[in-house]
This record gives sequence, structure tokens and C-alpha cells, in this order.
Amino acid sequence: MSETPVVPEQRSFSGLFLALLAVAVIAAIAGLAWSYHLSGRVTNAEAQLSQAQQRNEKLAAALDDTNARLKVTTETLGHSLGLTQQQLETKAQELLRRQQADTKRLETQQAATEQHVSSVSSDVSGVKTDVGGVKTDLTQTKTELQNAESQLQSMKGDMGVQSGLIATNHNELEILKHKGDRNYYEFTLTKGQKKPVSTVSLELKKADVKHSRYTLEVYADDKQIEKKDRGLNEPVQFYTGKDNLLYELVVNSVDKNTVKGYIATPKNAPVPVSTSGQ
Repeated sequence: MSETPVVPEQRSFSGLFLALLAVAVIAAIAGLAWSYHLSGRVTNAEAQLSQAQQRNEKLAAALDDTNARLKVTTETLGHSLGLTQQQLETKAQELLRRQQADTKRLETQQAATEQHVSSVSSDVSGVKTDVGGVKTDLTQTKTELQNAESQLQSMKGDMGVQSGLIATNHNELEILKHKGDRNYYEFTLTKGQKKPVSTVSLELKKADVKHSRYTLEVYADDKQIEKKDRGLNEPVQFYTGKDNLLYELVVNSVDKNTVKGYIATPKNAPVPVSTSGQ
């Protein structure tokens, strides 16, 4: 009998084993390398965690110290003021409310001030407008006075002396008064009554309404001067006083038993103690 050789199978098994062993060795080496890498990362992470914990511990310690200082300061302040923590908080809230109220009041006052300034500005603008209107009115009045003055007449009186400007009514007389060249005294005479005017006295004797004529007596310096049959708006002149000053009489209106007019005297003429008007 012949025997079957077994050597090739043993060789095949031995090669497979060696291959598996090589793979296992490589896997072990790779595992060791990966474990070393992971170990490094873990060590680094642990170091960072340790540093973070240290920082947190420092911050916690600093916070505790700050809280302790704040507590001591608060207690000291409250102690010095005789206040508890709750009272301090109440005081703080009260101060905050006051500050808010003051701020609101200041804002209200500022708004009121701005409104007042705006109102004053409007008033000033209105005053400027009024002043402008007054200036315009004054200019217009001045022009009217000049025009009215230019229409006033100047003529010779009954004594042949050139008269000043003659007023034919009350408005024109006001213009003459405004000029200030003479003193003017208005009068109203009733027939049969002697009446003081300026420094003389006048008495109406006759009034002719139809012909606008009149006759009157002038009493001056203990003398009696008759002005007979004079006309409306006619300058009637006479001298009086120690300086022999020229007075001028003008009648502007003749009614039944009544005349109205004025006496014009020089600026340096004596002024009566009391005068009678119309």
C-alpha cells in the first residue's frame, strides 16, 4: 500500500496563519496609534477643562469678594444712617421716583417755556405790525395836516395888519394849535352877557344870521373897543397889555343871539389865571 503525502496542506495552513497573524499585528499597531492619538486629545481637553475650572473658581471668588464688600458697604451705610437693607432699598426706589418726577417736571417746564417763547415771538411780531401801522398812520396824519395847513388862509385884519393863518372851524383851529405859533382861546358868546376870554372880556351886541354879521364889545386895559358889523371868519384885531401886543379875534359861527369863535394871542402874551371855553 502506498501512503498519501500531507506536506502541501500543512504548508497552506501555515501560510494562512501567518497572513492572519500579520493582519492582527497591523490592526494592533493601528489600534495603538489611534489610542495614543485619542489619549493626546483627551489630555489636551482635560488641561483646557482644568484651566476653565480655575478661571471659574477665580471669578467665583472675585464675585464672592465683591458681594461681601458690597454687603459690608451696604451694612455700614445702613448702619451709619440707622437704616436696614429694606429701608435702603425703599430709599433708593424713592430717590429714583423723585429723579423721574424731576425729569418729567423739567421736560414740562421746558415745553411750557418753548410755548411761552413762541407766544412772545408772536406777540413781538404783532407789536411790530402795530408799530408799522402806527408809523403809517402818523405819516398819513402828517400829510393830512400839511395839506390842511396849506388850505388855511392868511389875510389882513380890520386894523390893516397882516394876519396869521385863519381857522374857519374847530378842526382847522386844532391844526393851528398844533403848530404852536400862538395861544388860542375858544369862546361862545350869548347876546347881552359879558364873558372873559384870555386876558380880555367880550360882549355880543348883535348877531345877524341872514348876513353872517355880528357886533361885539372888547373890554381890555380898562378900555371898551367896539367891533361893529364884522363878518364871518374876518380877523378882528386890537392891541392890549403894557407891551401893546396884537390880539386877533375870529368868529366862525353866527346863530341867533349867539356867536362862536376864538382869540389868538402871541406866544409871549400873558396867560390868564383861569379861562372860559365855550
